[in-house]
Amino acid sequence: MIRPRTFHNLDLARVHIGIPAHEAALLEADTRQASRIVVVAPKVIVDQTPIVTPIIEALGDKCAGLFTDLVDHVPRSAVIALADYLRETKADLVVTIGGGTPMDTVKVALICLAENIAAANEIGRAAVSVDANGNRVVPDVADPPFRQIVIPTTLSGAEFSDLAGCVDTETQVKQLFTSPKIGSASVILDPALCVHTPDQLWFSTGVRAIDHAVESICSSSPEPLADAGALHALRLFGQSLQRTKEEPHNLEARLDCQTAVWLACTGLNRTPYGASHGIGHQLGAVANVPHGLTSCVMLPHVMRYNARATEERQAWIADAMGAPDKPASEIVAELIASLGMPTTLRDVGVKEEHFDAIADGAMLNAFVRANVRPLERKDIISLLERAY
Repeated sequence: MIRPRTFHNLDLARVHIGIPAHEAALLEADTRQASRIVVVAPKVIVDQTPIVTPIIEALGDKCAGLFTDLVDHVPRSAVIALADYLRETKADLVVTIGGGTPMDTVKVALICLAENIAAANEIGRAAVSVDANGNRVVPDVADPPFRQIVIPTTLSGAEFSDLAGCVDTETQVKQLFTSPKIGSASVILDPALCVHTPDQLWFSTGVRAIDHAVESICSSSPEPLADAGALHALRLFGQSLQRTKEEPHNLEARLDCQTAVWLACTGLNRTPYGASHGIGHQLGAVANVPHGLTSCVMLPHVMRYNARATEERQAWIADAMGAPDKPASEIVAELIASLGMPTTLRDVGVKEEHFDAIADGAMLNAFVRANVRPLERKDIISLLERAY
């Protein structure tokens, strides 16, 4: 039976591969005739690495400012602070450097500019919601006045997505936002910058990208293009992620990881993900657990929960990761452990008293509601108990 659907491609013009970031950033600025460029980067990258200065110097008088007031998990207040800064500087392009936090902060700030949102309590009107039947409800959002160029230093994959998360700190719920032009207009993959990324951040976001691949393949509504990208991403990660642990300055291995992220994200926001992502959002909102670490802890458990509903597809995963005779969840769990990543909720600071808030928020999450094997609140509590 034919399953009617529409697959949306990203509004992504170019991916620069292995070109020095400062050269590619200037090329993008010139191509787009931008003259009021704001660079957005975490303060720790600005202060503790040599990454940002060459980019600002290459942009020269085209650079209108540097914004570093970023906060993990993207609370609404940080989004409004950036939107105000972009208005004040009369920006016409953003160059975003780092991982998911700066990228998502820019995405939601661009929605604020597009929708004339000036206060934190107004942001929710642009958020994705879930109706009584578990279907996503996506508000119509105007195009922002300009785009962002992204230079990733982690493997989170946010650069290959037009989806963002932002936390309402009053309700402790992470909301999702999407619009075709809030994501990257172009991406610059420069592996030389990634040698400065802390190991835990590099490896945990690598597991996050593996989570993107796994939940694309095991989606309740899979797509063949996403399957193909995700499976090859798993092959590349199986060959290169551990190699970057053994050889931190191996730029070819790091670029292979960045390429794997690109492939793993073929289905991001275009095939429904599942409970690993959805519960992970709430682990961040309630217990301040970084996204990569939520995947390290939850992905194997969700794979086991979904195994009977995705038996054939999990066999594909096991084959792609080079161990066709083992359960896919076991292969993923062993890789996570071999990278030295935390494997329990206790390891990442989650407490049992957090479980109710995590479960309540998860039941409102579109990814949880789309999980290939349905979950009730008691099932989420059970998964949390197993992961604890």
